[in-house]
Amino acid sequence: MRFDRLPYYGSRRIRDWLEDHGHTVNRKRVRRLMRTMGLAALYPKRNLSLANQAHKVYPYLLRGLVIDRPNQVWATDITYIPMARGFVYLVAVIDWYSRRVLSWRVSNTLDTSFCVDALNEAIERHGAPEIFNTDQGSQFTSEDFTDVLKHHDIRISMDGKGRWVDNVFVERLWRSVKYEEVYIKAYDSVATARASLGAYFAFYNEERRHQSLDRLTPDSVYYQDAAKLAA
Repeated sequence: MRFDRLPYYGSRRIRDWLEDHGHTVNRKRVRRLMRTMGLAALYPKRNLSLANQAHKVYPYLLRGLVIDRPNQVWATDITYIPMARGFVYLVAVIDWYSRRVLSWRVSNTLDTSFCVDALNEAIERHGAPEIFNTDQGSQFTSEDFTDVLKHHDIRISMDGKGRWVDNVFVERLWRSVKYEEVYIKAYDSVATARASLGAYFAFYNEERRHQSLDRLTPDSVYYQDAAKLAA
């Protein structure tokens, strides 16, 4: 087996592969050989958006806040998307009230630019929200990201450290994306992943009903209530 053919195989899976091909070897030996050869499995790290201590952190503004209209609060987060070989990162911006996915981007690196691109697209297409909520990851505390929010007079809110529940609606989106789309497919390229995710988000916004929205779709809640506010 060439390691670059299955670079996401760790010592357990390599041991199993060898066993399937008639070579009985324990995991300890596989790990030792991997260290000797300088091999390590390619996989996403658990913390996708690590904090940068040099960046300013903003207070959490949503505790006790009644969120009752579109574009009152937006939120964002990053997750990883496994493919047949390797993985990519996904960022999405959602409207907290309607759960609508306003924009998203896929990237093979954890830089800030794809997050800023998603933010700019959401603002260009839908206007600016009153509050924008993120975690304390370096992508979102960076000046490149927060300067966009300040330029549009958007109040910045950040989750408490380690409190995933502060951004629970994005976490629920990730669960839906992975169990309804990603885990039942095996993307063979970044282009395939991007196209398939685009189709899923269109379905999610336009057709998928949410019990928490009285069985309405995110699109219907977002646009109907936005029209009422504009009237």
